[in-house]
Amino acid sequence: MGRTILAVLAGLVVAWITITLCEFGGVALHPPPPGTNLADPQTLAAFIGAAPPSAMLLVLLGWVAGAFDGGLVAALISRRHKNGAALTIGVLVVLGVIANNLMIPHPLWMTVAGVLLPIPAAWLAARLVGSPRKGAA
Repeated sequence: MGRTILAVLAGLVVAWITITLCEFGGVALHPPPPGTNLADPQTLAAFIGAAPPSAMLLVLLGWVAGAFDGGLVAALISRRHKNGAALTIGVLVVLGVIANNLMIPHPLWMTVAGVLLPIPAAWLAARLVGSPRKGAA
């Protein structure tokens, strides 16, 4: 059980790093105008509303890739409960997407994809790890 908890925590850290890097990438490719205060919720919402689809796709890619690589790490560490550990990461990413969308409005297509894609991505990661071999520790 302890190994599975550690697996989920490690997977969550990896997912968070991936998502953050993709979001920073989106801001780097499509920077806000000089002097824009992105800490202000209304300004941030306006910036996201005016962002090009490529910037939104990069954020969506972060959500999906974060669920995938976080799920992969969780499955690799957990071994015995690899599916559960990986799917937990997918569910946590979906919950993060929902929370993010409640605080900051996003395009509908992005919200729908952000809710539907992370869990299958985490499941795929667990499937790629494969079953442990008999006799393996």
